[in-house]
Amino acid sequence: MPKITPDDYMVKSSITLKDRKTLVQLDEDEKVEKQLRKLRKKLGKLQDTLYAHGKYAVLICIQGMDTAGKDSMIKEVFKDFNTSGLIVHSFKVPTPLELDHDYLWRHYIALPARGKFAIFNRTHYENVLVTRVHPSYILGENQPGIHTVKDVNEAFWDRRFEEIKNFEKHLADNGTIMFKFFLHLSKEEQKNRLLRRLNIEDKHWKFSPGDLKERKLWNEYQVVYEDAINRTSTSHAPWFTIPADNKPSARYIVASILYQALKGYSDIKEPPLDDDIRARLEEYKAELNNE
Repeated sequence: MPKITPDDYMVKSSITLKDRKTLVQLDEDEKVEKQLRKLRKKLGKLQDTLYAHGKYAVLICIQGMDTAGKDSMIKEVFKDFNTSGLIVHSFKVPTPLELDHDYLWRHYIALPARGKFAIFNRTHYENVLVTRVHPSYILGENQPGIHTVKDVNEAFWDRRFEEIKNFEKHLADNGTIMFKFFLHLSKEEQKNRLLRRLNIEDKHWKFSPGDLKERKLWNEYQVVYEDAINRTSTSHAPWFTIPADNKPSARYIVASILYQALKGYSDIKEPPLDDDIRARLEEYKAELNNE
């Protein structure tokens, strides 16, 4: 199986989504899944070390069109994590309480503590994606100076992008390691996955007629995704575009990027044993053995 090079997927300069691959098949699915099982065990051990170290938090942001595989990605990549150190947040339509605060508030209070991982399934970028395709949603935020959709202009979006970049820089400066994954799905594969939800009875619960309405806006979403990725991929909070048409390969690529990047933090180590405790190890062993 080919070696994964994170730089091949990281957005370091302006990109065009139509030029980025939606399909990579690393090997036969069964072989890729076997390699993923090995890799996620390594990730689980690395999680333990990061928890013991206690100085960094890790925030993993996953975005993508409907059916891109966000839920199954989380399920399969993080299966060997200690759940006490992993928090998953799925951000949906803002609640009345959330709308009573600024748009970043609900994301800020969900951030991981030092030593822990958090996964945002849909993220603070919904505030420059869905709302940009549907600017009328902004009116529900009841912001000063925003009275009609005409007030949601380019200056508004420029300011919001700067706010998001400042938010991420603040997190990075205070010890949060951030990964942003865009699961890049083709329109044809989305059609196949929606049909699967309709054709297989135990998948019916995943289907919503709203998915078809949003699918009609596919081109608009590609434009706003591309713009958001290009505006906000930075060295401290990079975007990775992950070919999502083949789920096993997509999962392995994400796991490999995470593992390689986190292993690069040479200061993440288990803290040394206190000198006094180390000097008395034999005494403690004897006390237990002589019970």
